[in-house]
Amino acid sequence: MSKERGHKVIVSNRRARHDWSILDTYEAGLVLVGTEVKSLRAGRASLADAFATVDDGEVWLRNLHIPEYEHGTWTNHEARRHRKMLLHRGEIEKLIGKTKESGLSLVPLSLYFKDGKVKVELALAKGKKAYDKRQDLAKRDAQREMTRAVGRALKGRR
Repeated sequence: MSKERGHKVIVSNRRARHDWSILDTYEAGLVLVGTEVKSLRAGRASLADAFATVDDGEVWLRNLHIPEYEHGTWTNHEARRHRKMLLHRGEIEKLIGKTKESGLSLVPLSLYFKDGKVKVELALAKGKKAYDKRQDLAKRDAQREMTRAVGRALKGRR
């Protein structure tokens, strides 16, 4: 049996970068059961309401929706159960300090396979206010207009 190689994204949380300002990112493993992995291989998951918490020195991913495996039997998993995340002790200690002292949140950005193992990209994030979101949209629109103007200028010269 050949080993799986590479990086295959299962699902990403595009809304997270709009609602949160990302300060730091971590890669974490997940403790899963067999039918969850089979359902993920089929590309079925949702990070829409997911978040992470630190409880008793362990990091837990909550509200991650992995639908039941279609061909599963009575051994099928629960769709929205709490899943333990695998991080190094030093990273967990850092996350405990940051989330307690400064009110930061842990938001999952993406779920992917890396060399056959399921990984989560976890972000230490701070919530954006409405005016921050408007400023980001204005910057993005201005950047888009600048690139269009440069493109039009280059086409006009040729």
